[in-house]
Amino acid sequence: MNKIGIYYAFWERDWDADFVPYVKKVANLGFDILEVNSGTVTEMSDLQRIRLKDEARKYNIELTFCIGLTAKYDIASNDERIRQNGINFLKRQAEMLKFMEAKELGGIIYSSWPGTLPAGEIDKRPYWDRSVSAMKEVMKTVEDCDVLFNVEVVNRFEQYLINTCDEAVEYISQVGSDHCKMLLDSFHMNIEEDNIYNAIVRAGDKLGHVHIGETNRKAPGIGRFPWDELAKGLKDIHYAGSVVMEPFLIPGGEVGRDIKIFRDLSVGIDMDIEAKRALDFIRKKLN
Repeated sequence: MNKIGIYYAFWERDWDADFVPYVKKVANLGFDILEVNSGTVTEMSDLQRIRLKDEARKYNIELTFCIGLTAKYDIASNDERIRQNGINFLKRQAEMLKFMEAKELGGIIYSSWPGTLPAGEIDKRPYWDRSVSAMKEVMKTVEDCDVLFNVEVVNRFEQYLINTCDEAVEYISQVGSDHCKMLLDSFHMNIEEDNIYNAIVRAGDKLGHVHIGETNRKAPGIGRFPWDELAKGLKDIHYAGSVVMEPFLIPGGEVGRDIKIFRDLSVGIDMDIEAKRALDFIRKKLN
């Protein structure tokens, strides 16, 4: 049975937050996982990290971690100093995961978010090659820490390097580490994949993490995403990993700005009740 989680930013307007109160909240709602911003935890003191880790242990909540690297940490950059900054930052995140006794990090960790090719350029291969080379260096620390890094497949409007499952399979193959897998997200798959089921089957044992949300980023179960197709794919590849919902409803702040929420999708909704409804919906689909 898959563990089901939710991203803290469902309730938040800013990426940096105190994650501790959300541990009890998601436990009370029936979730197994709380996913948090790995950049924030990487910059925490040991005491702050212990506070979060102890709270998660108290409520039997697993912590998973997610990030979109900013431009100053872009490991695909043609600037060697930026690439090295990104390599060092990702290594620190692997060490943070080990400290937190956590298993996995996912997100846009292969370039920057949001990211696009510079004006006038159409060949992404040099950026791809630099990213693969840098990720190979990062994997030395990831393997030493015995954690998992999942490269997230996202749509063309947010990143240019990895937009489809096929591209992620190629990237992971070139990196060449069992500790590098992919993260598939239903929102992005809806835009880029020809067939949801086929993409999941193509991912196979390279699938390390799953994000879910409706085609308009609302919580699962109230839109038109083909959930039966996704569930069948996960069952057919015997996927045993985490499934974390990542809905975004609230405008304002860094989250609303970056996710492009320009109208309030939370009007008339009790956010906790909505999270529980979506949890019950997806559990039935996956069981």
